[in-house]
Amino acid sequence: MSSVDKKHLLTSKQMAEFAVNGFLKLDEIVPQELNEAAYKEQREFQGNGSTYWNESSIIREIFELPQVKGAIQSFVGQYPIYDHSFMHIVRAKHLKGQFYHADSVIDTRPFGFDIQAFYFSHDAPDEMGPTLVLPGSHLRKVSNGSIARYKNIVGQKRMVSKAGSIGFLHHGIWHCAQPNHTDDTRYVFKLRLRPGQEQRSLFNTDDYNSPEVRDVFKKAYHPWCGDEARVNQIQTAKFWRYLCGDDKVDTSFEGVLTRMGQ
Repeated sequence: MSSVDKKHLLTSKQMAEFAVNGFLKLDEIVPQELNEAAYKEQREFQGNGSTYWNESSIIREIFELPQVKGAIQSFVGQYPIYDHSFMHIVRAKHLKGQFYHADSVIDTRPFGFDIQAFYFSHDAPDEMGPTLVLPGSHLRKVSNGSIARYKNIVGQKRMVSKAGSIGFLHHGIWHCAQPNHTDDTRYVFKLRLRPGQEQRSLFNTDDYNSPEVRDVFKKAYHPWCGDEARVNQIQTAKFWRYLCGDDKVDTSFEGVLTRMGQ
């Protein structure tokens, strides 16, 4: 993948929000004419969901847009490796939801991650059941469906989206599809990419230690963590060090990493 102009890379604030929450949704970044073409194609597509990426020139054109490539480069670098993709379809009035899961087995990498891009070609309002995610769960490494016994967790969030929006999810985030209560079929295309290089300093790091960025970490709180909220925050601070490429920057609770000589 060719490099993009620095202006298309994610900002430090955007990457900090990803570090804290495990996902980042970029709203309406795909032009409407491409959304309409993709939506029409998806409605007419008769193939298997796993072959859509190879059979559609429109979807590949969308992922070649500089603003999309810039986000991908910020997460997994200039040389991402294709893992898999799938066109997910939830039919109208399909009222059975998916169980909570993470899209991988327990990962051996301390902080490295795959990125999963969820592209919405059409509006996906709350009643259509867009993907449900649990912010802050990405660093709790679990084995796929081992969390299926959980149904509703405080702080969970549906990725309600307008056409042309793309949600970028850490591969370890807990998520599940939701029931579609509308009369329209819901489509979302998922592309998973593995990093082709170390994932350090890939975004626009100009202000990675600024007050604005530090404020993102100060306000980071996920109620489902309960008594382990501070432990989760410290783990997030370690993740931020990895992403920034600076092993001394400290956004941890009360600067505990520095105080403990880490």
